[in-house]
Formats: sequence, C-alpha cells, structure tokens
Amino acid sequence: MIVEFGHFALIVAFCASLVQMSVPLVGAQIGHRGLMNVARYAASLQFFMIAASFAALTFAFVTSDFSVRLVALNSHSLKPLIYKISGTWGNHEGSMLLWVLILALFGACAAWFGKNLTESFHARVLAVQGSIGAAFLAFTLFTSNPFLRLATPPFDGQGLNPLLQDVGLAIHPPFLYLGYVGLSMAFSFAVAALLEGRVDAAWARWVRPWTLAAWIFLTIGIGLGSWWAYYELGWGGFWFWDPVENGSFMPWLFAVALLHSAIVVEKRESLKSWTILLAIFAFGFSLVGTFIVRSGLLTSVHAFANDPERGVMILYILMFFVGGALTLFSLRAPSLTSQGVFAVESRETALVLNNVLLAVSSFVVFVGTIWPLVAEMAFERQLSVGPPFFNTAFTPFMIALGLALPIGSMLPWKRGGLRKTVYKLRGALMFSFALAGMVWVLQTGQSLQAPIGLFLGAWLVSGVCVDLISRLGQKRDISRLFRLPRADWGKAVAHAGLGVTMFAIAGLLAWSKEDIRVVQIGETWSLGAYSLTLNTVEEIRGPNYQALQGDITVLKDDQRLTTMYPEKRFYPVANMPTTEAAIDYRVTRDLYIVLGDRQEDGGWTVRSYIKPLANWIWIGTLMMAFGGLLSLSDRRLRMGVEGTRRSAEAAV
Repeated sequence: MIVEFGHFALIVAFCASLVQMSVPLVGAQIGHRGLMNVARYAASLQFFMIAASFAALTFAFVTSDFSVRLVALNSHSLKPLIYKISGTWGNHEGSMLLWVLILALFGACAAWFGKNLTESFHARVLAVQGSIGAAFLAFTLFTSNPFLRLATPPFDGQGLNPLLQDVGLAIHPPFLYLGYVGLSMAFSFAVAALLEGRVDAAWARWVRPWTLAAWIFLTIGIGLGSWWAYYELGWGGFWFWDPVENGSFMPWLFAVALLHSAIVVEKRESLKSWTILLAIFAFGFSLVGTFIVRSGLLTSVHAFANDPERGVMILYILMFFVGGALTLFSLRAPSLTSQGVFAVESRETALVLNNVLLAVSSFVVFVGTIWPLVAEMAFERQLSVGPPFFNTAFTPFMIALGLALPIGSMLPWKRGGLRKTVYKLRGALMFSFALAGMVWVLQTGQSLQAPIGLFLGAWLVSGVCVDLISRLGQKRDISRLFRLPRADWGKAVAHAGLGVTMFAIAGLLAWSKEDIRVVQIGETWSLGAYSLTLNTVEEIRGPNYQALQGDITVLKDDQRLTTMYPEKRFYPVANMPTTEAAIDYRVTRDLYIVLGDRQEDGGWTVRSYIKPLANWIWIGTLMMAFGGLLSLSDRRLRMGVEGTRRSAEAAV
C-alpha cells in the first residue's frame, strides 16, 4: 500500500508541476496577483509529494519489499542497512526520483525564500522551474517508473553493484545532484529575465546565491567522487577523464565562470548577454551530464543505465530547454545593453579573461568527451580519447588561469594599472619562482610538471596573502581583516584552495612511485624508503561477501611503521569481484597497496605505490567549497534582497 501511495504522490506532483508551469505565466502576463501566487503553492505541493514518493521507495528498500521490481534488481536481504538506503538512488529509476526531488526542493526554496522578488519575476522563475520539473517527472513516470510491481516476487533480490556498496559513494550522488540540479535555478532566473526583458544589478545579486550554493554542492560531489575512485577502484588514480567525470566537471567550470561574470553585472552593469548565456550553458551542460550517465552511449564505470532510447528522450529534453532558451535569448539580446564601460587594464577585463579561459576549457572537455560518439556515428570509426588528449589540451588553460588569477583579483574596478598591481605582487612572484627553482634542483632531471605546479600553487596562495595584506592600509591595522566582508574571505579561501589543489595534482603526478611484482609469502621488497613484507594471505568473511586479505608489514629505517591489509572481495549475489586497496594516509604522502591474483608458483601479484600529496587534492577541494560557503553567508547578499524589491517597485 505504501508503494502505491508513493506512485500516486508522484502523479500528484506531476499535475502540480503542470499547474506551476502554466498558471503563473498567465498571471504574470496579465498582472493577476492571484494567479501568480499559485506558483508558490504548486511548488510547495510538488516538493512535498515527491518527498513522500521518495520516502515510500526508501521504505520499500529498507524493508526488502522484493515485489517492487526496482528493489528486487538492486537490493538483497543480507545487505547492510546503509546500502539498502543508498540502493534507493544507486540505480537509474531511483536516481531519477532523487533528481526530481532535488529539483522540486530548489523550486520550493525559491517559493519560500524568494518573496522579496517582484511578483511577476518571482512567478516567471517558478514557472520555468516548474516546466523543468514537469519534463523530468513525465520522463520518470512514463519511462523510468520506480514503483513497478512484479507478478511473482523472488525470494531474494539480485543485490546492489558491489562498487556502489561504499560509504563514499552512498553520499556522493546526493551532493552531485544538489550541484547538477541546483544550476536549474540559474537557468530559471535567466529565462525569467529574458521573458521580462530586464537584466540588471538586482538580477545578478539574486542569481549569485543560487549559483554559489549549486557550485558548493557540485564541488563537494566531484571531490567525493574523485576520492571514491582513488581508494575504491584500486588503480591508484584520482581522475581518469571518464565521460561521467567530465559530465560533472563541465557544468562546474561554467558555474565558476557564471559566478565571476555575475559580479561584473552587479558591480558595473556590463556583460549582461554573456552572463545570461553562461547561466543557460551551465544548466545545459548539467543536462549533458545527465544524458551521458543514463544513455549508455558512452561507456563509464559510473554510468547508471544502458538504455539509448531513454538517453535520446533526455537529449530531446535538453534540446527543448537549451534550444528554447537560446531562441529567446536571440530575440531579447538587442535589449540587453550594457551601461558600464571599463578600460583594458581593469578587474572587469580580468574577469572576462577568466570567463573565456573557463568556457573554452569546458568546450575542450566536451569535444574530447563526445568525439568518440560522433566519430562512431558519422564515420563508423571506433576512437578512444583518453587522458593524454585532455592533459595536453586542458592543462594550458588552467596554467593561464592560475597565472592571471592573483593579478586580476587585485586590479581595481573600471580602470587600473597592470604594472602597479604586478609590482605589489613582486614578493609573491619571487617567492613562487624560488620554490619552483628549489624543486627543480632537488629533483634533478625529472619533468617540469612539479616545479610548474608548485609555482602556480605558491603564486595563488601567496597572491591571496598579498591581497589580504593590502587591505590593512598604510598603518597595517590587522583589525581591518576581521571587518572584511565574508565574501572577500570566501574568495581568498577558494583561490588558495585552487592553488593547493593545483600543486597537489602536479606533485602527485610527477613524484609518484609504482612497483608491480609477484611476491611469495614471507618475501620482502623495497619501495622508495620503505621495506614491505607479505606475511600471510587469509580468507575472511564480511556481511555479504567473501575476501582474501593480505597482511603486509611496512618498515622505515628498520622501524615498524604500520601493518596494511589489502583485500580481494567476492560478492556471491552479484557474482562480482572487487579490489579493496590498503592505504596508509599521511600528511605528505599515501602508501597504497593492492592485492592481485594468486600465481601458479604460489606467489601473489602485489601493486604498491607511493602517492605524494594525495590528501592535499581533497583538502584543496574542501577549501574551495568552504570558501564558497563563506561567501554564501555574506550578509550583503541577504541585505540585497530587500533592496532588489524596493528598486524594482520604484522603477515600476
């Protein structure tokens, strides 16, 4: 009965979305307040109905109701409770329900906390959000219904993919969807502004918090996914330029560009058309990511579905919304005139450069991701575009961005002196060159990757420090730092986090050490400064798996450092093996060991790695997310809300 209620609630939510997308638009067009207010009630009803539907599906998973087809295919009675819960969204149908739940949540938040917008604009924003909800609710109900019953329920389920039975991946999709779907609010604000024919500083002030919130969640989601791939897949890497990884990275890049471009609209009333385009493309590439995950047309270990027909339907939805928004943009573009003017040497120009580098790098990733599919369809050729292409094509844009960022963040608005700004940063520049030179000398003969990465990281972090010191004034009053707006602190922390991540990635790629060998029980081998001994390999049992667990002692300078336990697991229900790497986490490096197969001579294949600075990749990611959170908490964003409505009403 609860499952049927969940299905019914989803149908009610779909009906509410149809009302939300149509009635408020009519009300905004004719100026009818009652019709415009319908949007708020419809958005709330849609959210509560989808939440009830999602709760019903979660209940079916937790209670192992195998009469529900989705539960039978993706759960098992022996599975731990946390993976029964995460199994709700660890599949195509359930993840789509989570997708529309988060979409409805953002729409409901706009209804609850957007009352200081003008009524007509508020109604149009909620109507656009409702139309997106209607499209995806229809897709879920008619092609991906999670509540289908089985005529003859099985005694037990088929279990969840063992790779998804991990705490990191249990929380990774919700954060990723909060970022993916959160960018729909930027899209809704952009389309509503085009419908109303007005893009100004107030609009930019309103779109920034929604975009910033989505970017924070997307940053955390990407970081969690990268961390999961590092410790769970057993290959020792953190990023493989996988199509699904790229699908989340492209909207992240556009969201960064949108955040910076919206600042120019707010401060200088410039770049209006470009900012609207970025809002459209940010959500458009989120839909591209959804298409990649669910179409099965591009192979990925992260993909949820392998159904090209459903993927084509998502492609139609993408074409409708992005194509419709671009058509509307082409009609309204002549009216989006910029009022502010600025010199070449100004912060506005630096932000334009920032936008160009981010947007072009995102399109480079898109071309590399989609080209194998295009080549197969158009030329009947099987092509593979891997890390060498992306590293070669993408890295120069990030180097240019890292070089320009400290200078651009310190340039004055409207008109500034490039030479004067660079002179202020001379100490940071010399410090960064000194560190890079020291590393180059110490590593003797290796690649320039690590010195360049250290230079960029030090340049970004020291540039942030110089920027903060410049705020102290001539008297070097430290108390002024505590009076800085949170947005300024957020910018500083996020930029420093980017520098930390850049250096960590370069150091890991340049200084990693790898050893692959067949090891006999009791044999000792060396890896860098460490001595490793394989003591035993024993069989163990988990709650729903069997495993072979290695016991490896690690010595350094003849002193026992730790004992590591890599595993090879086998899940009988899924009939699938997995690799559980043993990782010794340290501040400056990780020791990473993977147990392979047993060989004919009785030895075991063992892969061991030294991964320098690996943890700093995710520390930098968390710093970026925390910087975004600081900016989001800035009181000026909340104060701007009331000013938005007053200025709009005065204009009317």
